[in-house]
Formats: sequence, structure tokens, C-alpha cells
Amino acid sequence: MNDFTYKLRQFGDVEENVSFTRLTTYKAGGTAHYVVYPRSLFDLQSVLGLCAENGVEYKVFGNGSNILCSDEFYDGVIIRLNRFLNQFHYENNELVARAGCYIIALAYDAMKNNFSGLEFASGIPGTLGGCLFMNAGAYKVSMSDVVTQVQVLMGNEIVWLNNEECEFGYRSSIFQKHPEWIILAARISLKPGNKEEIQKVMNARQRRRFETQPLDMPSAGSVFRNLEEHFAWEYVDMIGYRGKNIGGACVSPKHSNFIVNTGNATGSDILNLIEEIQRQVQQQFGVELMMEVEKFNWKN
Repeated sequence: MNDFTYKLRQFGDVEENVSFTRLTTYKAGGTAHYVVYPRSLFDLQSVLGLCAENGVEYKVFGNGSNILCSDEFYDGVIIRLNRFLNQFHYENNELVARAGCYIIALAYDAMKNNFSGLEFASGIPGTLGGCLFMNAGAYKVSMSDVVTQVQVLMGNEIVWLNNEECEFGYRSSIFQKHPEWIILAARISLKPGNKEEIQKVMNARQRRRFETQPLDMPSAGSVFRNLEEHFAWEYVDMIGYRGKNIGGACVSPKHSNFIVNTGNATGSDILNLIEEIQRQVQQQFGVELMMEVEKFNWKN
């Protein structure tokens, strides 16, 4: 065990040489040298300091549900907050939760406590931190509609940003402009409701998702951002790419804004299919399809 590994283990659970097939919902990509689960905020800050001292790259991962990793080795540290930094509580009508919480679990707990507001998130397979980073949403509601404040680690300073300061937009936020910032927690505004009625809404949406989305296969959800003129899936259909394969990557026949891993897709298979769709849509319609999925550890 080298000195860096020994020190890293003082601040959390550490795994070495972990495949991104375990860390992402795409179940594709290369290998990360280290994955660390800090046990506390102090430990998280210590991991960041250790990386800085040793010139080691790091990346904070949520559930890996909106990220496409390359097939290359990542000689750095993946930091995950979901194992230890996942507590939450209620303050009147506000839910205060740490970034490592799973948003689906928060939505269901809010329902059980007769709180409405997170129904839209009951099918988003991400952590709170990842959902804030992407301003995730569904059913025309996004995190920006319910979040009042976000707690952020900026260097050695912990700051609460209000909603406006987060610069939320369609699948965007200020956090994408500042990858060095780390989301720690958030305050979410909820409304009193009836848990039976809230659960009915959540159950109906769950049935709709199963009917319209390929939830039985690895994917990262919607690949492309929607445009004003058409939904992204309409462009994919118009170029005839529903069901199109490259290697183990396939445009889902069920929903053509989903690219699924049929079992042995590489990160390159998935990216090649994405880029081929983008080229065809650009050539045929003069429209640029923007990726909603984040790329990680690609050289270009």
C-alpha cells in the first residue's frame, strides 16, 4: 500500500481499481484508480486536501445516472457521498437533506410524511447533489422549482446559495461552471398534502414510465436536451435511428431519446452512436442536438 492510499483510507471507505460499469447506470466505461466514501464533512475536506497535495485529480459522483465515462483508465479519485453523507430532516415545511441522499428516497419519505412537492422526482435515479448539478426534472417541474437554498463547499469555505444565485436553467446550473465547488446539502420547500393522494400520483407516473421508457436496460435516461421546435426523440425518429445499433449501444425502440446498453456496450459505442445522431440531425435539419448526459474522462 503506497502512502497516498494509506492516507486516503484514514478519511473514508476506499476501493481500488473500480470499473465504471459499477459506478454508472450505463454500466459502461473504464476503471477508476480510487473510489472513496468520506465519512464526514471533515473527511471530505481532508480527501480534497490530500488530492491537492499529491496532484491527484478527483471527481464527485452521485449515482452515475447521467454520466458517460470513457473506456480509459482514470488515474484519480472518485468521491461518493451516498454512503455516509446522506442524512435528512424536516424543519416545518422544509426538507433539509445532504447531497448523498437519493432523490427517490426523499420523494417517498416526503409522501409518507404528508408532504407534496417532490412527486416529479420519484422516478429520477440520482442523488440530490447530482439532481441539483443538472437541475434535473420531469413532468415540467425541476429542482429549481422546489429548492430554496443549496449548501456548497467552495475551497475551505461553506456557503449557502439562494435559488437565484444557483443560476438554474434547463438542465443547467452554476455548479456546471464551477466543477471545483462541491454541493453538500439543500433546503427543499414542500407543501402539506395527503399521502394517499400523493402516492396515487407517484404510482400513476411510475406506470407511465414503465410503459414508455426502457427501464429494464442500462441507460442514462434522456440523452439529448429537448428543443423548442420538437422533442429530441422526434429528430431521432425523423432520421430513422429508432432501434439503430453501434456495437452494444442501441437507440431504444421504446423511446428514441434513450440509448441503452444491450449488454456489452463500451463507452465508445455509446458516444459514437450519440455523435452519429448529432451529425445526421445537423446535416438533415440544420439542428444541433445538445447532450443532456455528461461526458467524463474523455480526451476531447
